Parts: sequence; structure tokens; C-alpha cells
Amino acid sequence: MPASPEPAAQTPAPDAAAGSAAPDATAPDASAARTPAARPAGRIPDPSAPVHLAVALQDAGWHPAAWREPGARPRELFDARYWVDAVREAERGLLDFVTFEDSLALQSDDPLRPDDRTDRVRGRLDAVLTAARVAPLTARVGLVPTLVTTHTEPFHLSKAIATLDYASTGRAGLRVQVAAQPHVAAHFGRRTIPSFSFEDLERPGVRELVADLFEEAADYVEVVRRLWDSWEDDAEIRDAATGRFIDRDKLHYIDFEGARFSVRGPSITPRPPQGQPPVAALAHAAVPYRLVARAADIGFTTPQDAERAAAIVAEIRAGQEEAGRAGETVHVFGDLVVFLDEDAAAARARRDRLDALLDAPYTSDARIFTGTPAELADLLLELRAAGLTGFRLRPADADHDLKAITRGLVPELQARGVFRRSYEAATLRGLLGLPRPANRYATASA
Repeated sequence: MPASPEPAAQTPAPDAAAGSAAPDATAPDASAARTPAARPAGRIPDPSAPVHLAVALQDAGWHPAAWREPGARPRELFDARYWVDAVREAERGLLDFVTFEDSLALQSDDPLRPDDRTDRVRGRLDAVLTAARVAPLTARVGLVPTLVTTHTEPFHLSKAIATLDYASTGRAGLRVQVAAQPHVAAHFGRRTIPSFSFEDLERPGVRELVADLFEEAADYVEVVRRLWDSWEDDAEIRDAATGRFIDRDKLHYIDFEGARFSVRGPSITPRPPQGQPPVAALAHAAVPYRLVARAADIGFTTPQDAERAAAIVAEIRAGQEEAGRAGETVHVFGDLVVFLDEDAAAARARRDRLDALLDAPYTSDARIFTGTPAELADLLLELRAAGLTGFRLRPADADHDLKAITRGLVPELQARGVFRRSYEAATLRGLLGLPRPANRYATASA
């Protein structure tokens, strides 16, 4: 049986709440001085290729006080219409996909521990179910929910994403995330995770714990990928005359044995329309960079400038070569939080107004941009020259900044000839330039 690629996973919850900061990240404004980009090692993207754009949807926006803005809709955050409207706006702007944030804990200012704040958005809808509700009401934009691998079962997740791929006619993706918080483990009672801080990541014991969580996530996604392939594409016969609905010889056991679980298969859901919905992961450091290089279709990264972007890309491309994937397309996206207005002073004033509602100015694991669509376009093209192939933008205000992206930034990029003017494909893999992969079991039995 041919082996499949090993999966990527996420660094331990640095983005679990707006306002958190990853251990390797600071948050300079776009006006900060930038170091000229270094040339990345490995494959360099075609500078004439279009920019890929996605948005990360979270609550009322990524700024913790966004729910208090006049145009916010806090009473509708648990209403399907709110999310349908947001995704339709992203589709109006021809974006590649949207991601839906999720976790197994309430949002917290400290991503590793709960808090008791009552002045922040708390509570959220399930990301997969939200995406499934949105799917039939949209037509082209990709839908990528976040799922935690640490305490859930890969069999359940595989059929959930396969079902979303059917509901969206080939537009589903999957963003994997690990959960390293003790209070999350307490929801399930199957294991104990000790409390630690980001400063402890290199401490013996913590380093091994994090590595184990990543290895578990890798096994998890390997199972998911095998289950997606456990039905061959033509396994369904549906021949009423002969009474044969499926060809049982084209359903396959996956027989996975790992440290945390064993799964026999096959799936109960036929192979997804895309074959393999794209897998994404947020990566801040060496371990998740290697995992992106080994298996992911998309890596979300948080460089603060072009020099750092080039270094991240070089590390991932080198990892691709080491993993035997040098010829494969692996997208490396840059994440940015955006405050976007036609006038830069207005964007700064809006950020200052929101910050005044907090105990301290908002910070993020990702770079924070404050300015105009033209200035943001300049920055994105500078970062693309460093090797990034796309960007996942985090709207500080889910209403204002999402519209500023679709109605301000997108036309600016189109005018520069670097963004699509219509959707060129009907599936998420197609939009990302990823071919539909062969089924590993069909190849084995051919």
C-alpha cells in the first residue's frame, strides 16, 4: 500500500484569542521600517503569478473591542445569517477561501489559560457546522473550518470534512490545530496536560510534550487522508437493474496503527469531490514549519517583515526538498491583521479608538497593518517578492475591514494585474492551482 504524505499541525494555540502573541512575534505597525527581502532558498514563485487572498473570520473581528463598534452585529454572532453575509462578502471580492476560527475552549486573552473577562466576545459556533450552513448559499469561495486534533477522533473529522466537500461541491478545506491547554484536556478526562507558558517551550518536558502533540496531529491527519482515499472514485455503481449500489472491492481498509489510536476503515462517506480537500496549518516556529514542508497544502505564517518572510520560506522550501516534495505546490501564506481605510489617518484613528477600550494596546502574533488599500497592496507585493504565495488577512473589524478588503484592496490589486477578475475554477484545489490527486488505493490495486 503506497504511503501518503504526513500531515501538518499547528503550534500550540498562539492564536486562540485576539490579543495573544506568539513567542517569536512582535507586532509593528505597517509604518515601521522594513529590512529588504533576502532571496529565499528553494523554489521561488513566479512573480507574474496572481496573489492568493483569504480572510480569517473570528467573532466580530480580531480586535477584542470590535464588537463595540457602531456597525458591529454582536447580537447576531450566533445567527447563521451573520456568517452567511460575511462569506458572501468574501466571495463578492473573489477571495480564494475563508477560514473559520474554532477551539475547544472559550476565547481568552491568554491562549494557554482561561480568563474571567466579561468585556470580550465569549462563545462561538462550531466551525464545521457553520461552514456547512454557509455552503449551499455560496458558489465559489473555499470554506476552511478549524478543527482541533488533540482530543477528537480522526474518523469523525474525516467524514465531516468529506461531507462539507459534498455540500459545497468541492470547496472544503481543513485547518488543523493542537490543544495544549490543561483546561481543554479537562473537558474530556482522557489525559492530563501540565500547565506551561510560552517562555517554557524550550524547557525539558514541555518541549517533549509539544513534540508529542505535533506527532499525534501528524498521525491524525494521516488517518484522515487515508480515510478520504478509502473509497475509490468509481466505487459507487448505483445500478438498479442489477441491484448493485457499490463495488465492495473498491472500498479499502486503511489499517492504521499509531501511538494514540488505531483505525481500520473504510470511511462511511465516499471519496470527497476534490479527492483530498486542502489541509492547512498555522506555523510560528521550526517544528510546524517542518510539518508544513512535509505534508501541508497551505502554511499560514506570521513574518513581521520581508526578511523574516524570506527566511521562513527558505526553511519550508528546504524542508520540502528534504521530504521529497520539492516539485509539489505548497503555498506559504502570510497572516496580517488589518485596519484598512481610504485615508491612513482614519485607519489610525479607528485603531486608537478601539485600543482606548482595552487595558493596553492590541497586539497579535501576526503583523498589524494600519493604512490604505494602496499601502497594503505595496506591502503584500513586497512580501510576495520574498517568496510568499498568498495572504490570509485578519479583519480587525469583521464588518468594516472585510468590506475594505473586498471593495478597496481587491480593486487595487486588480488594477496592478496581480489578482483575478473572475473565479477561474469551481473547487478550492482548483483556485489554489492544486491538481486532484490520484487515489493511493486505486493505484495500489491497478
